[in-house]
Amino acid sequence: MKVRLATPAEAEECWNIRNQAIRHGCQNSYSAAVIAAWTPEAMPESYRVVIEANPFFVVDGRDNRPVATGYLDLSEGSVEAIFTAPDYIGKGFAGIILEVIKEEGRKRGFKQLTLSSTPNAQSFYEKHGFILLRENLYSSALAQANLRCMDMSIEL
Repeated sequence: MKVRLATPAEAEECWNIRNQAIRHGCQNSYSAAVIAAWTPEAMPESYRVVIEANPFFVVDGRDNRPVATGYLDLSEGSVEAIFTAPDYIGKGFAGIILEVIKEEGRKRGFKQLTLSSTPNAQSFYEKHGFILLRENLYSSALAQANLRCMDMSIEL
């Protein structure tokens, strides 16, 4: 399995992976109404801009289409959009993307990376060296709600 940079033309596929992962993985963390609002079918155009402006990585599945995503937000020094399509969970794809993001951060001179994790993903990030800083609320315009999240960081 190989990690590569996503292209802006793949934005809709990456958005779909995001939505599938949230709908599948966050069922025990947020209400169905919040998840539905947070995962609209229509992708905001700003998502494509994110792919263009940051090192946005994907792992392809057997059909050479993305099945896992993640990126380094260069303006914030944060890990974002680590998502895996439900059929590919547990195969190590998200972990590989996370390691590539950490290496990208090192290459770009970051000494620390941060992230805000959903409660269900906290243990995944801890396994990869992130430490919990605090529990917080993230105000999501899409979800129209304050989402419980875990602020975490790692020293590079």
